Amino acid sequence: MRFCSLGSGSTGNAWVVESGTTRVLVDCGVAPRRLRARLQAAGIEPESIAAVLITHEHDDHVGAVLPFVRKGLARVYATWGTLRASGTALALPTERLMEIAADRTVVIGDLGVRPVPVPHDAREPVQYVFDDGRARMAIVTDLGAGTPHLAAACADLDALVLEANHDAQMLARGPY
Repeated sequence: MRFCSLGSGSTGNAWVVESGTTRVLVDCGVAPRRLRARLQAAGIEPESIAAVLITHEHDDHVGAVLPFVRKGLARVYATWGTLRASGTALALPTERLMEIAADRTVVIGDLGVRPVPVPHDAREPVQYVFDDGRARMAIVTDLGAGTPHLAAACADLDALVLEANHDAQMLARGPY
């Protein structure tokens, strides 16, 4: 299993996870031209992405989904709450939208993908644990506080990407 960060932060998030012949994109908030350039710099053809997994509806995670997905065949996976809260950001034909449920593993090609619920100021946010039968990894972004459930889901990983930059108190007092 391999993974690559294409962007992380308030200007856009995107990660690639691949195993065997399967490549998925976790979040799609990086501007389309920049995203394509970063994929190509990593040796990844944008059309080879099988799925886009959305963690939650904030623009820096979902803002570039439409332009990216329109040019390929990737399906978009998100929870019911994220799909509803994303509005026009995910205005795709229903056959391209895959509703997922927290803690129910879905298989996408060579990857088992488990969405894990997390605390965040979004409708139904999740993060993802990946398993290809040989290795397990998780990508956890925008985390303000861990939970026992998340810790259990991330036990025995071979790799963990952890971005802990969400602070509810700062948001409440700040300009957002």
